[in-house]
Amino acid sequence: MMKAFILAAGFGTRLKPWTLEHPKALVPVHGVPMLRRVIDKLNASGFDSLTVNVHHFADQIIDFLKGEGLEEQVKVSDESASILDTGGGLLEAAPLLFGDDAGPVLVHNVDILSDAPLRQIVERHNASDADISLVASPRDSSRKLVFDERGNLRGWHNLKSGEFRPEGFAMSADMHERAFSGIYVVSKVAVKALEAYAAEIGVRKFPIMDFLLHNAALPEDADMKLKINEIELPELNLIDIGKPETLREAQSVAMLF
Repeated sequence: MMKAFILAAGFGTRLKPWTLEHPKALVPVHGVPMLRRVIDKLNASGFDSLTVNVHHFADQIIDFLKGEGLEEQVKVSDESASILDTGGGLLEAAPLLFGDDAGPVLVHNVDILSDAPLRQIVERHNASDADISLVASPRDSSRKLVFDERGNLRGWHNLKSGEFRPEGFAMSADMHERAFSGIYVVSKVAVKALEAYAAEIGVRKFPIMDFLLHNAALPEDADMKLKINEIELPELNLIDIGKPETLREAQSVAMLF
């Protein structure tokens, strides 16, 4: 079974005024809602177990799934009561995603259009010893992930402000920076580490990047230390439609991914 989790709960504040009355997941690109595009790409790649999280105009997304005849295939992790951000959303959906099945889950932001080979990404994750595999590329971005020579996540760099995370982290000559794609693979073992992190910070709402960088800062012998590696795709084509300018770019491209 190939499993995927689509992150679709966000407010999409940068896409106002559309998101004042609609969820970002349903913004149309060439007439097709983004959620439908992501679902179709996952289906075409062989994913047969899908879950989507919802909060902002959750009822519209649920009605859309029913209208498209997808309510049997796509499970809903309902965050209507309280949005949990990307990390907390993953933790909340874990019972739906993993259950008794130990197989990994591909996580995909709903606002990402790309030509990423999703099945091969999961296969590369399975062939590695990573607990989490982050899809990254050398494309332009103002924020980059930092990996060491073995592909292990070490930090994060805001190129505009010069800020590095986690606190105290400094790049060395054998490290490299890559742009995160919003696509990654998570093994079931990571759920315990997510639970431990939520308990440590005292809330279940947190960005996945905060968790990843917290893990990167842990000593190698820490009990909950995960192996978080990159899957680099040097030729990746990607558009994040979460901003008006990139949404316009996607609308102007004749042939989408």
